[in-house]
Amino acid sequence: MSIERVNPTDLARPAGFSHAVVATGTTVFLAGQTAMDAAGRIVGDDVVGQFETALGNLLTALAAAGGRPDQLATLTVFVTDMDEYREQARAIGEVWRRLVGRDYPAMAGIGVARLWDAEAKVEVQGVAVI
Repeated sequence: MSIERVNPTDLARPAGFSHAVVATGTTVFLAGQTAMDAAGRIVGDDVVGQFETALGNLLTALAAAGGRPDQLATLTVFVTDMDEYREQARAIGEVWRRLVGRDYPAMAGIGVARLWDAEAKVEVQGVAVI
């Protein structure tokens, strides 16, 4: 397995993501995860708490597939309130660094009207190469 993060100097310097990721190995497709606990309830009242739980759920699925956080190649973050997400970017970044580290996959943040569970504020979906 190898992962190379590519950030061309002729693009704006990325903060909290990589522009491209080149990877070889076994591909693991990770389903979208929300802040759902083991009992099937959405937990957390704010976007930061929900992001932490959702990312933790995604990393649990990745670990069960034999992967590590640094093997994430891409991650899509769906949020119901992009303004709240951007306002909390620093706290969300702290959650990321605590759970994943300082390696960033290719990422996208997408604002949506709502998620499957109406209480969910954030959902993360990704691909890892292990």
